[in-house]
Amino acid sequence: MRSPALLPALGPALVAAALASACATPPLIAGTKVIDNRPNRAIIEVCEKYRHALEDRDADALLAMASPQYFEDSGTPKADDDYGYDGLKQIIATRLAALKSVRYSVQYRNVQFSPSMTHVAVDIRYDASFQLLTELGDRWERKQSEKRLELEFDKDKRIWLFTTGM
Repeated sequence: MRSPALLPALGPALVAAALASACATPPLIAGTKVIDNRPNRAIIEVCEKYRHALEDRDADALLAMASPQYFEDSGTPKADDDYGYDGLKQIIATRLAALKSVRYSVQYRNVQFSPSMTHVAVDIRYDASFQLLTELGDRWERKQSEKRLELEFDKDKRIWLFTTGM
């Protein structure tokens, strides 16, 4: 059993330990759950360019951000809905043509680099509202979900390009 004389001394020690651990928490990029450092900020900036290009319905900008090795498995076990870069071109053209307006907000949850720092996975939660042009008139839809964006560093172009998730 502890001596009653030691109990008052433990109080300040516990407070000091709690304060020290609170100060050790790294700062986050504003509005995200991502640690604030130069590599993470660079990736968030690329993802924000993607988000703006999507809202602007800029097919050329979106395709310029995609790797020639882009591949999407659509999150299903079937292979018939998978596509590569050429399929991405067609999907972007088709889907953007059907949109009258888009609002796409993103909450960045995590950024994880490969040990070589040449690949990165970005976990996000998105909230998309869009106005579709249909034969029966305009229709509004909203989708919210979590997904992963993956990018690789193109050494020749010296830019990050999306390999999946667009």
